Amino acid sequence: QVQLVESGGGLVQPGGSLRLSCVASGFTFRRYPMSWYRQAPGKERELVATTSRSGGDTNYADSVKGRFTISRDNDKNTVYLQMNSLTPEDTALYSCHAAIQYRDYWGQGTQVTVSS
Repeated sequence: QVQLVESGGGLVQPGGSLRLSCVASGFTFRRYPMSWYRQAPGKERELVATTSRSGGDTNYADSVKGRFTISRDNDKNTVYLQMNSLTPEDTALYSCHAAIQYRDYWGQGTQVTVSS
């Protein structure tokens, strides 16, 4: 079955960096675009970044452009989210997502807290 397992979250000070990872299994990873979403308490889930199957095309929410970078390693079935210049507004549960044969799959998420 499809599994997405995120890691790399934690507590970081404003201006700091974190690198999130999502390891995928149960499907042919290289065939599907992958995305990162986030959801802060009391807010709707937000699409943060998307990468194409090859990783050659990426898209970002305006709120993270220039600070976050999505990438993937198809040999390792892993998608990454490098987050720099973090602010308290980036505090959220970050989850990776895959749409496979018209179904949405999510990981359990990894918490990112930006606070001094």
